[in-house]
Amino acid sequence: MFPPCHLIWIAHCQEMATKSGNSPQARGDRNRKFHGIGADLARVFSYVVEHDLGFAPNPYGTFCTLAYCKPEIRRTAAVGDYVIGTGATSEALQNSMIYWMRIDEIIHFDEYWRDARFARKKPKLNGSRILRFGDNIYHLNHNGDVIQEDSFHSEHEGRTSLPNLKRDVGKTAKILIGKDFSYFGREALRVPHGLRYFIKKGPGHKCKFSGQQVDEIVTWLEQVGVQGFVGIPSKWKALTNEEKRSV
Repeated sequence: MFPPCHLIWIAHCQEMATKSGNSPQARGDRNRKFHGIGADLARVFSYVVEHDLGFAPNPYGTFCTLAYCKPEIRRTAAVGDYVIGTGATSEALQNSMIYWMRIDEIIHFDEYWRDARFARKKPKLNGSRILRFGDNIYHLNHNGDVIQEDSFHSEHEGRTSLPNLKRDVGKTAKILIGKDFSYFGREALRVPHGLRYFIKKGPGHKCKFSGQQVDEIVTWLEQVGVQGFVGIPSKWKALTNEEKRSV
């Protein structure tokens, strides 16, 4: 169990951002009022998907979700923003796009757990790989403590992994949800040379792009189109049952 004190800190930050008029909700409202691409309002977040296992992001079914990992993106992104994950050097995919998604909805992890739309994203470790890497793994008990379900991010025999729990929900409780997405996995799409400025090298993420650059990126994503799930995760080819928790 993990005390819910981080939720107080999140609420405080959200209140301060709302007062400044720059909260994710406020930016999302502006995007929803804009018809069309809205590249002059939307932001693009780009990062390297170091462990492309179908967990973060989880691209199965109707929705692509970024539920855990990348806490700074989840903390600051708004409805209408775009998230792009590029390939890892270890997979020789560093100039290729693993996935993109447009954020349609942002909810709390406890709401994510209780929402019937995402029931199939709850992990079943004795099921298929798609089910084993379900990302719907956290919820609150009646005391307000965070419960981590047996999953890819827990320890052996279902014990809570405190490092993963702190990284996953210690800074933000937000889950990013996208209906418009393309996930290529090991069929990663090469990024044109003229757009490779958006590719992040190493840890962290990039989001500081000019309006013209955002327009160029979003125009390319529109050309790529909404394809949904295209290819299996690039890391699956080297994965075994015994490795599923240690990658």
